[in-house]
Amino acid sequence: MRLRFFAASVAFGLGAFGAALAQDKGTLEPKPLPPLAHPEDPATPAKELFGRQAEPAPLAARTIGFYSRGCLAGGQPLPVNGPAWEVMRLSRNRNWGHPALIAFLERFARKVPGVSHWPGILVGDMSQPRGGPMLTGHASHQIGLDADIWLTPMPNRDLSRAEREEMSAVNVVRADRLDVDATKWTPDHLAVIKAAAQDPEVQRIFVNAAIKKAICRDATGDRSWLGKVRPYYGHDYHFHVRLACPAGEDACKDQDPTPPGQGCDASLAWWFSDQILHPKPGPWKPKPPLTMAQLPTDCQRVLIAR
Repeated sequence: MRLRFFAASVAFGLGAFGAALAQDKGTLEPKPLPPLAHPEDPATPAKELFGRQAEPAPLAARTIGFYSRGCLAGGQPLPVNGPAWEVMRLSRNRNWGHPALIAFLERFARKVPGVSHWPGILVGDMSQPRGGPMLTGHASHQIGLDADIWLTPMPNRDLSRAEREEMSAVNVVRADRLDVDATKWTPDHLAVIKAAAQDPEVQRIFVNAAIKKAICRDATGDRSWLGKVRPYYGHDYHFHVRLACPAGEDACKDQDPTPPGQGCDASLAWWFSDQILHPKPGPWKPKPPLTMAQLPTDCQRVLIAR
């Protein structure tokens, strides 16, 4: 239990940090990062290398590695405007993904107005043009199969560039972290998350534990999809969709299957224990950043492809 608590405390800090970064404002005048003095140095963090790639690798589309340790060949961009979606934080250049993710987002977005009162979805971070580790905000999102969907409906108009960089999503979690905020959480939130979870290509959906609690309480009828919705640190403002590895892509390392059941039992109650909601500060060191040697070998090819 001590080890589990220590790991949870570390993850809580990282998760909260990532959630804050997800709502950081962008900029109307993004500037390129300065060149690295010694990019060939084996000690150079992979995030510094992949974070400087503004275009996709001109290779056949392929996911390589695991969600938190891999890269993306042949990435495709999600158009910044669609019939039922708009991309946020354009200055980050993180609206890239495997073709399977692009197809899912377009399919899911078009479904949303039919199951809710939302005109569509606001899409946050997906992946970088070549995937890989990011300079800020995420440990996963590396292979083009993850996407953040804001818990805020798309408006019935095109957002301006300034709005896409500066507006924040709605935090639907109550201040005490024990439940959702009844003034902000609506049946439409439940319907939208359900529609995503029912897609057969979705492997997992990550939400704040308070959101999972509300879903367990409010979902009616067929509840077979609930097991895909997993509680995790942060995720107050958005839900994180993760697709399973595309069929036939052997270089993609899938996550373990979700545990059996709906996930509404004691495993959910653990997230509301005092040790998780109010962890005692303790000494911990963040993990050192990944280097190219720690990524799949094929990621070097993706990185240097021209």
